Amino acid sequence: MIPAVLWALLLLGCERPTGRAQTPASPGNPVFQPSFIHMSGPTVSSFLVGNSTDVVLGLNVIHVNTETGMLPLLHCNGSNRYGEWSLNVSHGMNVSKVTLTLMRNLQLCLSNASDCCLEPLCVVETLQVSACRGSTMLANLLIQAEIYVNSSFTGNVSENATVIPNQVFQPLGSCPCNLTAGICDIRCCCDLECTSDLKQLFSGSCFTGVFGGNTNPPFDQLCSVQTTNSAPDWFPFLCVQSSLNNTPFLGYFYHGSVSSSLVSSFKIPLQTVLEKPLSGYKQGDPIMTTENEYFTIHQRSMAGQCVGNAPVAFLQNFDDKCVTSLSAYKEGLSHNVVINSGTGDTIQQNVIYGNVTDVRNFITEPEDIQNTEVLCINVTFAEYYMFIWKGKTIEEINVTVLIGKLCDGEILTQRFSVNFVSFNSTNTTELSGNPGYQVGKPVRAVNISSDTITTLKLWQPAGNGLCTSATFTPVLFGLNSLSGCILEVNINEDCSQLREDVTDRFNSLIQATHVGKRGNSSYSDLNDLVEIIRLDPPNPSANASVGNLNGICSDIPANLNIHIITADVGAVEGIAQEEILGVQISFSTVIWQFQCGIICENKSSSLPITASVQFIKVPAQPPIPMTRFQINYTEYDCNRNEVCWPQLFYPLTWYYTGEPYSQRLAKGLILAFFFLLAAVLSNPWSRILKV
Repeated sequence: MIPAVLWALLLLGCERPTGRAQTPASPGNPVFQPSFIHMSGPTVSSFLVGNSTDVVLGLNVIHVNTETGMLPLLHCNGSNRYGEWSLNVSHGMNVSKVTLTLMRNLQLCLSNASDCCLEPLCVVETLQVSACRGSTMLANLLIQAEIYVNSSFTGNVSENATVIPNQVFQPLGSCPCNLTAGICDIRCCCDLECTSDLKQLFSGSCFTGVFGGNTNPPFDQLCSVQTTNSAPDWFPFLCVQSSLNNTPFLGYFYHGSVSSSLVSSFKIPLQTVLEKPLSGYKQGDPIMTTENEYFTIHQRSMAGQCVGNAPVAFLQNFDDKCVTSLSAYKEGLSHNVVINSGTGDTIQQNVIYGNVTDVRNFITEPEDIQNTEVLCINVTFAEYYMFIWKGKTIEEINVTVLIGKLCDGEILTQRFSVNFVSFNSTNTTELSGNPGYQVGKPVRAVNISSDTITTLKLWQPAGNGLCTSATFTPVLFGLNSLSGCILEVNINEDCSQLREDVTDRFNSLIQATHVGKRGNSSYSDLNDLVEIIRLDPPNPSANASVGNLNGICSDIPANLNIHIITADVGAVEGIAQEEILGVQISFSTVIWQFQCGIICENKSSSLPITASVQFIKVPAQPPIPMTRFQINYTEYDCNRNEVCWPQLFYPLTWYYTGEPYSQRLAKGLILAFFFLLAAVLSNPWSRILKV
């Protein structure tokens, strides 16, 4: 077995203690991810990440020195097969999948067979997979294999199965006191193995109740079991007339007639036929065609996949990218489809076609380019939709379609964009609502110091996720968001300079001093603006320092928190209008520490920084405080109790629609009659009548 010290070294990812110094691999060499695996099954996989050109993989079984606990000197000699082990490699783009398989039977030996395992712990070996270019070792993978035999059941299964009755309708044990098979149990009168002569010996002392076989005893609610002395006065009116088969001792009740359940009236029925919009669209309503179908465009779902049958919602902009190939390419909805304006009028699409000359922004070519001819066809690279809207209707649709040539083996990144523009506005004066904000529209902002119109921004990382290559996307009203990027930091980075660099990154997102209260706020009127409250990060000099250590910096503002307080301040044509009441920006600090690999090399480490936006909706007016009665007597609060006494007569009101009103009234009168009759027959009235 491998010593505990070596196990710790392997789990920490350290170099093997071979007794000699080794030259670290250059940064461009491939590496195994992960580089150490504990194997408990017949197959295990790892990935060789990096440039694997002219790299040869070899497999060896190595043996640990039990006295010193050291591994032998690793070398590049090896092949794809070693004994019972097989090594397979699947090459890809800068990533190769390495699979190691055990080629032997893992069954425990039941006889003098050879191809089996003598002990439950079948295989205990240490293996090395080396990646070499010539005689130079670039990377190695260590695998500790501890594989046990298969313990699956392989015996014969009897076909004689005991039929268990359905306990819903009848008890599982009809005679619980029958404890011994084939023998008469004394005092168990339900035991079928007891003859009539034996039962005469203990006929007067049989077990009673459920244990004695009386699995359906009469229950207290039956009219036949209540005696006159113990029954209350109103019992004859409320007792149950039923057979003993209908017993509460079983899970449910006996086999009876089954009635289909009625759908409650408060459940919304599934809409199978789409309604044609005639009174106009509201924000979020799906746009319909004249054929009474959804108008769909390729969009990205919440799961990250692109769907082609996603309807376009009114007044909700989006800009999505979908990755596809020639084999998986599918055309979207035809541009000849006629749109319903919202009031029954027809809107034709104004389509402008263009050719893509520079395909580098759309196509990713494979690395292994072949000189042979491949299939290429013209496909849609991008579609840009502009909806001109006015009130609740659509006035015009302008579509720009970019077409290019896609060849087999290439990866295409399609772009689909939808933008709603007001009929009375231009692109430079596009509002975010009128008057209140619309969900999904950018938050209007301005820097009054420099008279610059801007907006609050978030990062939109691309490619490697670094901050240097990240673009910006505006903060959209009503949508909580979280974004971030990675900042490269050296081990000798000055902590003060690092704080300034991170702060400058965050300041590039928030270049405004005020935000607009409403979607149509004027940038020149201070009454329409809300000042951004900025809480600066703590001063590092005021806190305890971690010391002048390279690679450790405290109080790094790694998180930007944007809190936007909103409220409903009114309604226009029945649509609630939301307004921004306040904006606060704060920072969360962390202690950054340089992350070393096997050795601390003079290379860059990563510092992830994030920015989050949270919209907090508050009531426009303070809520009415609760009275002392509402606080103390919670049993009368219908919102906090299952039993609501104030709504005792709710079924008799017009708001209850579960039954016709005539039936509810008749049942209510019958129930009132029974209560009155029970009160008349109670003890005080009986005594008065006797007198």
